[in-house]
Amino acid sequence: MKIGLTYTGTLWKHENYVRWLQGGQEDIEVIRLDASLGNLADVSECDGLVLSGGVDIDPELYDGSMDYFKAPADGFQTERDLFEQAALQLSWEMGLPVLGVCRGLQLINVSCGGTLVQDLGATGDDVHENVQGVDKQHPVGLVEGSQLAGIVGSAGGLVNSAHHQAIDLLGEGLRVNCRAEDGTIEGVEWETPAGKPWMMAVQWHPERMYVNGVGDEFLYRPIRDQFINAIKSKYAGH
Repeated sequence: MKIGLTYTGTLWKHENYVRWLQGGQEDIEVIRLDASLGNLADVSECDGLVLSGGVDIDPELYDGSMDYFKAPADGFQTERDLFEQAALQLSWEMGLPVLGVCRGLQLINVSCGGTLVQDLGATGDDVHENVQGVDKQHPVGLVEGSQLAGIVGSAGGLVNSAHHQAIDLLGEGLRVNCRAEDGTIEGVEWETPAGKPWMMAVQWHPERMYVNGVGDEFLYRPIRDQFINAIKSKYAGH
């Protein structure tokens, strides 16, 4: 099994995803998909795609303001944005399962025509944004009847948090499956999944929950397991 993982921009963060996805299984190979390597063609060798976290998405991709509070001091990574959008589109065309994490959730939403809250403000950032590399933690509530609720088997729990942006206008074809107590969207999935490849996206970082043992285990381990099972199910269908 080969899983394509977009490069978050930091090696140790990338390795957190690798460990989480492999889960000690030697038969899972994680392929680094990186705009700087120009290896979009490697998506064709993958059985699933994970869109990782990272820097804010270029606002030009969702008609946002270029000048906003906490905009990246070093500028945007438009090349990465376009590379990952292309990887996402190719994965969907191939029918691959897709899992989005933090920025990955936002990229999926933007790619479906949605927009972003460019900064959650002082109150929102106090709940959601990490401080000096240390994640916040907060409760989330899962939408009854959603695929995510079915996967984790709970109505809510505790997740980590490291973001100052969030979904604003929901992208076409998506449904919200999870929210924080302040209403911030914390997860999305297909509104009508029939006939579409498996897709799930969350605003938290399950790959770091896995490594650091923070938050509720049922909000990181089953998500990974269901993603792997979706890949296996695709194989079984051929």
